Amino acid sequence: MPSFSYQAINEAGETISGVIDADTVDIAANIIADRGYIPSKVKEQVKSSAGISLSAINKRLAVVKAPELIMFTRQFRTMLKAGVPMIRLLQVLESQTENQKLREVVASMSRDTIEGVTLYNAFKKHPKIFSNLYCSMIRAGESSGALPNVFDRLIYIMDHEYRVKSDIKDAMLYPATVVVALVIAFFVLLTFVIPKFAGVFNKAGLVLPLPTRISIWMYEFLFNYWQVWIFGTIAIVTLAVYYFKTEHGKYIKDLVILKLPIFGSIFLKAIMSRFASIFAILETGGVPILESMSILSGTIGNSAISRESDMISDRLRAGGGISGPLKAAKYFPPIVVNMIAIGEESGNMDDILRDISVHYDDEVQSAVQKLSAEIGPILIVGLAIVVGFFALSVFLPMWDLSKIIK
Repeated sequence: MPSFSYQAINEAGETISGVIDADTVDIAANIIADRGYIPSKVKEQVKSSAGISLSAINKRLAVVKAPELIMFTRQFRTMLKAGVPMIRLLQVLESQTENQKLREVVASMSRDTIEGVTLYNAFKKHPKIFSNLYCSMIRAGESSGALPNVFDRLIYIMDHEYRVKSDIKDAMLYPATVVVALVIAFFVLLTFVIPKFAGVFNKAGLVLPLPTRISIWMYEFLFNYWQVWIFGTIAIVTLAVYYFKTEHGKYIKDLVILKLPIFGSIFLKAIMSRFASIFAILETGGVPILESMSILSGTIGNSAISRESDMISDRLRAGGGISGPLKAAKYFPPIVVNMIAIGEESGNMDDILRDISVHYDDEVQSAVQKLSAEIGPILIVGLAIVVGFFALSVFLPMWDLSKIIK
């Protein structure tokens, strides 16, 4: 279907622009008019020699970054609280959004809303932009009738997770630089230094020590069988990518993430914060517990814990409170179980859940700050092992060679 760029005048008298898909110029103009705009210029997009429109290429290459999505959500929340009708709200967002990919998505959502599609289903049609957490939170808001409050919490969660990821990236910058330099040094020593020394040692008729023999074996494998390890690596990575897209693969990946040293505890704390925060919103909105667990299962963001949530739901159907099934689950820490039990006894579950969320937010922030300090000793040990191994590979035979010369 052809794409048309357009300029139009909105209800405020401002000139807006965008791109729309339609069969003809007239149909495109009619669609623009149906949105409440007055089209002033409609022009078909220029196509490349391969017959693909440049706008389509840009659309495929465009990426919606986290700050852009956070800003979009803030604008959505502001107009929602101001009482702007949903169709008008989406039309304004379409005209104000600078990211082309996000603008096209908002336009599609606007058309769906006009046709009577619920907000949750309109968002759910675009999983590459709006995550399962995002869509499930909107579903929770529609179910509880507290959509503005849900958007408040959603913005907090998105902003918090973005800052946590940024902090982790900053904390990992130095270790990553050291690891890359270490790998480069490893291959340089293995490819250029060890072979030259090995030739000298062989001519001298030395019996090479074990570290030197291992280094020579690694060099020979790297040089003689480079096709094997290159294509083998590509095959393993490709299979891993496809496997981790399957349901079982996602479960195994998320299970391994939770068991990672240092990082596993950070991810678990972040998940507990998300769980408690969303659960509090649902409790405040009076959503039934079984429906809440169904929503939480889709918003936790970890397949291993989602399975535990499904098992909790099965136990809840048999009757009783939630603290008992939580206690039998694997990944919920005792502090979460005990505080939820107190909330059940006191009838103050929503406040208890908010306290849990704040507690784990602080825990995550503290853990991220300690990340660099904990990784530092591991890097030092790794550096010592690599340097020590190559030092032994070179200097042990040289020691024997010096004895022969004497």
